[in-house]
Amino acid sequence: MRALVLALATLAIAAAPAQAVETTSSALDQAAAAISGGETVYVHPDAQGALSGADAHDVASRIADAGNGIYVAVLPEGTAGTNLARQLGQRVRQKGTYVVSAGDSWSAASTELAPGAATRLVDDASRGRAGDTAAVLNAFVAGVESEGHDDGGGGGGGGGILAILAVLAGGGGLLAWRSRRRRRLQEAEQLAELRKVAGDDLAALGEDIRLLELDVDMPGADPRAKGRYNEAVQAYTRAEEALDLARSADDFQPIGQALEEGRWDMEAAKAHLAGRDEPERRPPCFFDPRHGPSVTDVEWRPEWGSARVVPVCAADAARLEAGEEPESREVVVGGRRIPYWQAPGQYAPFYAGGMFGGFGGFFPGLLFGSMLGGGFEFDGIDGGDTSGGDWGGGDWGGGDFGGGDFGGGDFGGGDFG
Repeated sequence: MRALVLALATLAIAAAPAQAVETTSSALDQAAAAISGGETVYVHPDAQGALSGADAHDVASRIADAGNGIYVAVLPEGTAGTNLARQLGQRVRQKGTYVVSAGDSWSAASTELAPGAATRLVDDASRGRAGDTAAVLNAFVAGVESEGHDDGGGGGGGGGILAILAVLAGGGGLLAWRSRRRRRLQEAEQLAELRKVAGDDLAALGEDIRLLELDVDMPGADPRAKGRYNEAVQAYTRAEEALDLARSADDFQPIGQALEEGRWDMEAAKAHLAGRDEPERRPPCFFDPRHGPSVTDVEWRPEWGSARVVPVCAADAARLEAGEEPESREVVVGGRRIPYWQAPGQYAPFYAGGMFGGFGGFFPGLLFGSMLGGGFEFDGIDGGDTSGGDWGGGDWGGGDFGGGDFGGGDFGGGDFG
């Protein structure tokens, strides 16, 4: 919200060229956030007349049929900028083929096609289809699908065919290429699932903050309650801003930490309002961290494992005392719902490193899912490495995303340079 107010103030005093730059940056940021959140087709609110919801759904279906890896942004007419598709790709920092429409202006860029191929395809698709955004996009998707992807260089379609032949000649190279592409799509899906979970937790904290606002603003309310309430709002803001910028699993660690801090600040504010001392700073409730700080430790025996001691909130402690099984926070992994503590490794920075990271190693010593960093797998989704390899380095860290394709290769030079 503060960023929005600042942007509006800047717009009010800037000259016309600066206004265009600000508008373009805002539109691209919104598109990047939507695509990073899992969308393949983004239509700006001011450009909905260019592509209807039904047409956008059809284009997204065609992209899914083509194997994904294609990202579309329809921006308002007059959005200025040089190669908006390349700028969008640099913001998203996810390998693929990007196409941007701004009225009758089109641009495309790709880390997967041969250099210059994306521009050629969008030029071909838009020729003779002026004013029909859906037709251009469908033609572009079909062109990308027929063009084929290559991870090397080359000039146009001929270079792509030669690259494929070279891969075939390499024996297992084609299988490795397909595996790598499939892994990238899987990583993008996993990141979207993680973003959804963090967003839900953030929304839950925001709702609790809203409900407490009237109480702390009442005449005679303990000023210490107001102070803790303001700290909870600040923690919420930090989490919200970090979520907007998160591009890898490791980026979710400070989000989890801020949410835990905000939850404790809320409990402290409620204690002051009730005339009690602030609660002890304890780990969140094991069964559902959204319950807030735990109040005690109890022995719990999972259905399929040995007994262990876990921190729980008062309500879950009462359920266990009554012989009931508390409901655990569930997350979606590969289309299936499982307890968060049994989730694959990409959830570890958010929960183990974030929400439980400041409590003396409680989480790594307790959990028995893949967050321990061992080779746990769930329906073929590897939940092991979260600090190196694909998530911390390689494609998501210092390789394609820190340098290489996103630093000095496809996104730092070539189509995206």
